[in-house]
Amino acid sequence: MSGHSKWNNIRHKKEKTDAQKGKIFTKLGKEIAMAVKAGGPDPNSNSRLKDAIAKAKANNMPNDNIMRSIKKASGDQIDDNYEEIVYEGYGPGGVAVIVETLTDNRNRTAGDIRHLFDKFGGNLGTAGCVSFMFDKRGQIIIEKTENINEDNLMMTALEAGALDVVVEDEYYEIITDPLDFSVVAETLEKEGYKFENAEVAMIPKTTTTLTNEDMIANMEKLIDRLEDHDDVQNIYHNWEQDDD
Repeated sequence: MSGHSKWNNIRHKKEKTDAQKGKIFTKLGKEIAMAVKAGGPDPNSNSRLKDAIAKAKANNMPNDNIMRSIKKASGDQIDDNYEEIVYEGYGPGGVAVIVETLTDNRNRTAGDIRHLFDKFGGNLGTAGCVSFMFDKRGQIIIEKTENINEDNLMMTALEAGALDVVVEDEYYEIITDPLDFSVVAETLEKEGYKFENAEVAMIPKTTTTLTNEDMIANMEKLIDRLEDHDDVQNIYHNWEQDDD
């Protein structure tokens, strides 16, 4: 996967975050709350919660909001009817897409997701139809600056348990096993590194490029509309976008 392409994806995601912080924070709050429901309010004994907190921090979610989400879930104030459902399918040109949702009405969500895939030239598939094309990995993105000593960053990350540190033109990508993500993230954070992105994500093994302008436009619309859907928590795809 091209470094520039991935960097542009992340910058685009950050720009959307800045423009829609309320919606993003609501989704992150849901993720934190579900993690609390699944494993309790203590991140030291709940790795899922620890990962969700790391992701929230990377998205500049205030600590007060994070603690409020934990407290709310601890007090049984979250709707227990919510369930996590993952949809898989293909976008225009055969781009593999995974959509993670959190819903209190699976029929509504399934209908909405299917409609968006159909509307923008894709098709919703069955469970497992594209997930084999991805690896579940911890991913931390740090922008390259003159203040960062590359050797020190690599040594710190690898000693903390990272699997690899990929050096690109504009950023560093630290890849971890999902179980080691929180430890690596905490170690780097304590060393003063600022994250552009940090989450346990589905990383594509191979990528797909689009050259048809209509397909590119439809793929962009599909991603944007999915991101705007209240039930959608995360979207992963293997589209290799060209540099702006």
